Amino acid sequence: MANKPEIIVGLDIGTTKIAVIVAQRGTGGKVDIIGIGTHPSKGLRKGVVINIEATVSSIRRAVEEAELMAGCEITTVYAGIAGGHIKGFNSHGIVAVKNKEVTQRDVERVIDAARAVAIPMDREVLHILPQEYIVDEQDGIREPLGMSGVRLEAKVHIVTGSVSSAQNIVKSANRVGLTVADIVLEPIASAEAVLSAEEKELGVAMIDIGGGTTDITIFHAGAIKHTAVLPLGGNHITNDVAAGLRTPFSAAEEIKRRYGCASSKSVSSSETIEVSSTGGREPRVMSRHVLTEIIEPRVEEILRLVQRELVRSGFDEFMTAGVVLTGGTALLEGMGELAEEIFAMPVRIGFPAGVGGLVDVVNSPVFATGVGLVLYGARNGEHAALRSPAVGFFERVRTRMADWFSAHF
Repeated sequence: MANKPEIIVGLDIGTTKIAVIVAQRGTGGKVDIIGIGTHPSKGLRKGVVINIEATVSSIRRAVEEAELMAGCEITTVYAGIAGGHIKGFNSHGIVAVKNKEVTQRDVERVIDAARAVAIPMDREVLHILPQEYIVDEQDGIREPLGMSGVRLEAKVHIVTGSVSSAQNIVKSANRVGLTVADIVLEPIASAEAVLSAEEKELGVAMIDIGGGTTDITIFHAGAIKHTAVLPLGGNHITNDVAAGLRTPFSAAEEIKRRYGCASSKSVSSSETIEVSSTGGREPRVMSRHVLTEIIEPRVEEILRLVQRELVRSGFDEFMTAGVVLTGGTALLEGMGELAEEIFAMPVRIGFPAGVGGLVDVVNSPVFATGVGLVLYGARNGEHAALRSPAVGFFERVRTRMADWFSAHF
């Protein structure tokens, strides 16, 4: 059974897990989740592929599980990308309107003008996200088509990433027999799933704390104003727990998930936990308060680095709707309370929304990116260009030249 056009698949290649979310476009454009597959991630560090073979194996296991649940063959996916190599910046383009009425070609030309910035050869543009258009000094326009004017300007947010990192994600997917329809920045995907239109309009920061990275996205007036990726995440907390309690990493991860708390005020000194020892020694009983004293400083460090980035962006004053935390680490007990103290604004934990079907299965911040990739695919599917490792710099130049000649001759 071939992959039907209405089937949309999100492939979240994370540092700690690979998640494959399969959805079907229902009636009225609704997206219904019909399958999910997860597998521990091997071969990634801080969101970047460092071992192709291990990554391919993990993706294959997750895809097989998702295919079994969904009852279909998966051939095309929307893949997420993250990592410290991601850079976002704002740009501005200006063009003259040819026939005194803005056409689709004028919009394309002004976006091209905005993206005409010097980018190193080892980086590629992942997203060009329009923020607003200006027609003859009338600003705040979101859809300029058909408007009268002689001058069109565009303010955009451009996201770039390492060419090799993007190629390794595509290559890993191709080795499993998957075609990558598009590569999507993971925080943009997560925002699709956890943020409401009202929050984006008022101004909100979404903080996705994953295993290897913390992704930051700021929205205001319905558009993305700032993106950033910090190379810190839940795995750093687990490493601290493993070192502090002298327990294996796998046991430390389990202890963090079951008993971890980000705020020592919430934990009674009488509570105890059982800690596995190394080398076949007997497990030990320890105070849960000790665990919290290990976790809290690291969580506070991550949140203070996020706060510094929010201030550095210059948009911290526009976040009327506050902060939304998502990602697996957001599930730590006391996370919201500590974040409210540090950010001094309202904080909520973001759960995936806007989908039907197996909602209870994906109802966790852990699956925010995977569900967001599906929603992104449903919204942008018609415009996505199929990605293959062969499509490189020279192919992009050839396409741009062909477009230029068709527009001018």
